[in-house]
Parts: sequence; C-alpha cells; structure tokens
Amino acid sequence: MYTEHPPDTEYMRLALNEAARGMGRTSPNPPVGCVIVRDGQVVGRGFHPRAGEPHAEVFALREAGEYARGATAYVTLEPCSHFGRTPPCADALVAAGVSQVVIAALDPNPRVGGQGASRLREAGIEVIVGVAEEEALRQQAGFRSLVMRARPWVIYKYAMTLDGKVAALDASGRGEANGLVTGLASRARVMAWRNEVDGIAVGSGTVITDDPLLTTRGVEGGRDPRPVVFDGQGRTSASARVIRPGAVVVTAPGMDMSRHEAAGAQVIYATQPSEALAELGRLNFSTLFVEGGPTLAGSLLDAGLVDEVRAFVAPKLLGAGLNPLTAPVRPMHEAQVLRDVTFESLGPDLLIRGLLNDIPRLNVQGAN
Repeated sequence: MYTEHPPDTEYMRLALNEAARGMGRTSPNPPVGCVIVRDGQVVGRGFHPRAGEPHAEVFALREAGEYARGATAYVTLEPCSHFGRTPPCADALVAAGVSQVVIAALDPNPRVGGQGASRLREAGIEVIVGVAEEEALRQQAGFRSLVMRARPWVIYKYAMTLDGKVAALDASGRGEANGLVTGLASRARVMAWRNEVDGIAVGSGTVITDDPLLTTRGVEGGRDPRPVVFDGQGRTSASARVIRPGAVVVTAPGMDMSRHEAAGAQVIYATQPSEALAELGRLNFSTLFVEGGPTLAGSLLDAGLVDEVRAFVAPKLLGAGLNPLTAPVRPMHEAQVLRDVTFESLGPDLLIRGLLNDIPRLNVQGAN
C-alpha cells in the first residue's frame, strides 16, 4: 500500500496536468501524462496527444535527454509493455536509465495489467504504484469504461432552477438573454467539458426544439465532440445542424435514415439503451456527455447506465409551485445516491458533481 509522500503527489499532479492536455483526443487510448524529475527539478514533460502518436513517456524522455539517467519518472498510467502502434514505454524508460518510476494507476488493458510494472522491476528500477490514484482514475474513467465494460463512460449534465425546473443549456446560443438557466461561468465550464469528451448526446426532442450545433464555441484551441442523437422514431430532420459528417444517429431497427447517412451521419440501430452504448463503444466512444432533456436522461438512469452526474443549480424561481414532478418516480428508499460528491460555486450558480457507478479499476496482487 502506498504511503503518501508530499513531493510524489505534487509531481504526479503535474503529470496529471500534462495528461489533461490530451483529454478528448486520444480515444481509444487513454489520456496519459509523464513528468521526469532529477534532483528535485523537472527535466522533462510529456503527454499523449492522440492515438498512433508517441506516448507521454517518450515525449518526456526526449525533453529530459541525458538528465533522465538516474531520475524519477512520474506517469499517470502504468507504462505499456507491449508493441502496439508504438514500442513499449516500459522499455524506453529502462533504456533511458531512470532509477525510479512512480505510477498513479495500473492499466486495465489485459495486454498490460501489471506487466509494465513487472518489466521495470525486472530491470532493477524501483516502482511505486498508487500516487494520486483516485485523481488519475477520474481522468481515465472513459478509457477504463471502454476497456473493461466495452461502452463509454456516461456523464449526465443538466441545469435547474431552485424550484426544480430542468432545462438543457441552449447550445445554439439563441435567446441567451432570457432562455438559459445558468450564468456565464457555468456555460463556459460546459464548453470546456465538451472539449474533453468524445461525444455529446441529445434526444430528438432537443434537436427539434433547439436545433443545436453542440460545438465548443469560445474554447481556444477547442475541438468539437461527435454529436449523438437518440431518435427511436426517426423524427430528426436530415437538415438539422447536428446531422453532419461525424455525427451518429441512434434509432430503432427498420427506420429509414438514408437521408441522414447521405448528409454524413453514421446510423446505428438499437432497441435498448445498453445496446446503443455497446454500439458506441464499438465506434471507440470512451466518454459520452448527455445534454438532452429528461426523456433521454431518464431512460439511461432507469437502466443504470449513467455513471456520473454534473448538475447546476441556479438561484432562480420559475414559479408554479415547488414540485417539479411530471411523472411517477421511485420511492425515496430507491433513490440513486451520488458518491464522492463535490460542490463548487460558479458565479451565482452551484455545481454539484458525483458518481453513480464505480470507475472500473484493475487490482493486481503485488503491484507495490
């Protein structure tokens, strides 16, 4: 069991900051960061930018050069031990002559799964596992879900007033003066989140009502995730702004979506939410950001498929009573309870975050 040593945690958080630079760009690979430290000085940094390119350790070792010999490498995920599109990072660390490798979390990929740590130890390198592990697991939740559950990590984001009136953010940017629940700081945070995920999911009702673009407007250097429209009845117009190359439409078997395909969208057919997520997993979606209305979110929640909730509460009242119920719900003793809950103020709004499902992790005997 790892016993916290403050400098180790500090350097690992630098590595996690490096890894964050690749968020939303590495699927089906994980976001990974690496920092090389020698004599208390950071001599190399690196992150994995996208699948097929060198891993974080390679970039950090290149920057460190000869200073890597005898240094400590802090890596957010266990270095790979196999040949994929790139050579094994464990071998690169051995060749560079590092004396110690500190790992945040083990790799759930069965081709690694503790073998990277073993390879380093066999070469006489000291290995420590578990530094800032929980932070790393959060950052890698999508990759871990894709590898261990063959489906994306599902994040449900919504905004509501104090009296429980729920509204999706108007991603089209129209009517912002009067139509949105939350303030500017909250909306900027949502754009930053979009920049970090593989897909944004909405229902056909949201598309028909708002005709959203679902982009990362306002984010410097941002990239737009793939829109995913859940439309079991084929109601979405092929001319909707989300129906474009890269978009995915989830619909029921037998629906004619040829016009949507002609517009560049990919169509998958599913009868249950779990089937839809499995299909998205086969398309290498590791994270899915659900921004649709209560119908889509409710079906995923009822199926136990929402992994994480990010809810904004705005200090506004829309009236018509304090009871927001529009349909029967579970008894209180059957409520789905968030874990690892955090609270954050964003301007006038309150952001509540928590988990409904555990982040998949790998435990290997004798990892430390």
